[in-house]
Amino acid sequence: MARLLTIWVLLLSVQWASAQSFYSLRRERSLILVAGTGSSSYFGELKNDGDYLDPKLNINAGLQYFFTPRISARAEATWFTLKGSDAQADDNSRKKRNLSFSSNNVELSLTGAVSFFPQGNRYYRRPGFNLYGFGGLGVTYFNPTTEYLGKKYALQPLETEGIHYSKVALVLPFGLGARLKLTPFLNLSIEGGYRKTFTDYLDDVSTVHKGSAAFSDPIAGALSDRRPELGLPEVAAGTQRGSPDNNDGYFLLNAKLEYYLPSNFQLGGGGIKKKPSYNQRRKSPTYRYNKRGGIKR
Repeated sequence: MARLLTIWVLLLSVQWASAQSFYSLRRERSLILVAGTGSSSYFGELKNDGDYLDPKLNINAGLQYFFTPRISARAEATWFTLKGSDAQADDNSRKKRNLSFSSNNVELSLTGAVSFFPQGNRYYRRPGFNLYGFGGLGVTYFNPTTEYLGKKYALQPLETEGIHYSKVALVLPFGLGARLKLTPFLNLSIEGGYRKTFTDYLDDVSTVHKGSAAFSDPIAGALSDRRPELGLPEVAAGTQRGSPDNNDGYFLLNAKLEYYLPSNFQLGGGGIKKKPSYNQRRKSPTYRYNKRGGIKR
């Protein structure tokens, strides 16, 4: 992710001088480099009802392409963090449950967007302000961890509910954004998008307590029911631990810079490569005379 951001900064600085010329402005640009940062908020069993934002850091980068003046597609990678804890709960029964998690996650997504106003017949004639909606498909990698006796443990391998789940899940990203034109080549966008996931284990909490006797690993047994850490007795096996009826989700709120890549750059196997300009001067046709005095090309 850091490498992508470095490439974006270098491209922006190297191309800045040539981009200001009239001839550079005339060349059409449809491929856009996008990079930004913002907050990520978790929604699941370890979050209070009505708490919509509990922001943690996210960083993202991607490429966007306009197929028509209104329709575009974007491929994007996002690194983000999520966190939840019963210690912050309003409900006293949740405080007694005493579960917690944090995780560093990666999302890869492909989304389509529809702009409210058309971009114009040339990219630099786009509106100064625009709104858009987006939706698509992605995958997220997650790895919930928790702290116990001063040490951090990954929860998925411990199977604290006696269930093995994958650390990769499908997600459906969708949301709205607003775009502001800063220069002919640069936009600032503010975007909010919710992720509907197909897992209830972003936080390692979903079903029922198995009871510590069901675990051969004492750490797994201790982390499956953490009430004894508060001086409380263990709950009986089969007692509800989470809510499997609703999958977990998360919300990303971002500020992004969008840079219109020059037309003489293309993506290749070795990265960004230079290619001939789309607007090279056409060669004049060559003429010669035939025997009858006519002209042939």
